[in-house]
Amino acid sequence: MRMMSLASGSSGNCIYIGSESTHILVDAGISGKRIEQGLNEAGLTGRDLAGVLVTHEHNDHIRGLGVLARKYGLPIYGTAGTIREIGRIRQLGAFPEGIFREIAPDRDFGIGDLLVQPFSIDHDAADPVAYRVKCGNRQVAVATDMGHYDEYIISHLLDLDAALIEANHDVRMLEAGPYPYPLKKRILGDRGHLSNENSGRLISRILNDRIRHIFLGHLSAQNNYPELAYETVRLEIDESDTPYRADNFSISVARRDRISELITV
Repeated sequence: MRMMSLASGSSGNCIYIGSESTHILVDAGISGKRIEQGLNEAGLTGRDLAGVLVTHEHNDHIRGLGVLARKYGLPIYGTAGTIREIGRIRQLGAFPEGIFREIAPDRDFGIGDLLVQPFSIDHDAADPVAYRVKCGNRQVAVATDMGHYDEYIISHLLDLDAALIEANHDVRMLEAGPYPYPLKKRILGDRGHLSNENSGRLISRILNDRIRHIFLGHLSAQNNYPELAYETVRLEIDESDTPYRADNFSISVARRDRISELITV
């Protein structure tokens, strides 16, 4: 399996996951042009895609969805609540008839040789999910926009080969920053976003002998720095009770303005 972040951050999110024969995106929150450029880096074009998995309906996850749908006729997978809300966003333009595929948390489905396992997350959206994707004995996941994690979420992130996990903000930067109080409260709440510290604690719970790479994703432009997220997560791992240490596997920050390395697991 292959995995690459085309963009990840508060301004736009789009993740590529693929096998030798099947290629999909998780979210399409950047322009169609940027998506095409990112796919080109993996030797692909939009015509090679078999579908788009949508986590939820916020703009930074669906900005380029309408363009992709009209240009390539790609199936769009999302929960009933997410599909309903997308249909109400006029800025996305009209979607081809029959293009949406309704999915449900904890109900697996196939796209080509990929098995997709959606699972519920807590975020201030209609019916958000994260995704675990399996091909053969290889498994990766994308889990962002989570106000918190619990045993249910941890159970869906075990035994992975690679993952993109949210490290949205530094709590002190957020608390001292210019955001209005209601927005700060939303971000810090149970339906907001994971802090760097909580990201590191979650990663510590899901480490295993097979994991090869962790991307830190969905960083805030105003309330985080890539270097801070990276070092905080590493510190949390090294200070945890897990037998693993941060040096045992690769960690990198998925940036909002550039394509990540293409990893193979």
